[in-house]
Amino acid sequence: MTEATETSTAEASVTWLTQEAFDRLTAELENLTGPARAEISQRIGAARAEGDLKENGGYHAAKDEQGKMEARIRQLTQLLRDARVGQPPAADAGVAGPGMIVTVRVEGDEETVLIGSREEAAVTDMTVYSAQSPMGQALSGLKPGGSVTYAAPNGRDITVELLDVRPYTG
Repeated sequence: MTEATETSTAEASVTWLTQEAFDRLTAELENLTGPARAEISQRIGAARAEGDLKENGGYHAAKDEQGKMEARIRQLTQLLRDARVGQPPAADAGVAGPGMIVTVRVEGDEETVLIGSREEAAVTDMTVYSAQSPMGQALSGLKPGGSVTYAAPNGRDITVELLDVRPYTG
């Protein structure tokens, strides 16, 4: 398992991560707060030394990059602070939920997707639906053989039958 994901609405601030995912994100945070932060600071200093900041494209590009990096640092810090390492409860219960691969039948077509987070979407080829999406919320807690109807973002009612559920193993 490489990652498991955001929990149900009862624990909306908790993200389930495998040890590998936690380690990968921790390493990214350490790089951003150490070497990457020092490098961007040097680039800003060098661009500042070139003179007039109003027309200094290198300076403004470096400042923009610094802002994006600091936002990612804040995101990772919060994610890792709230994360729980291990399998989400849905894995033991055999129900659809965060960190689970589900096979569903929608309007006669079968589809296999991961109920997860954008962190998983970056490292898997599978289609990933957020646990907070209309489909993710509708499926959460459902056992294989069950069906549910939910309102899609366009307002259309969609009926989904849950065929299979298994933990995400990467």
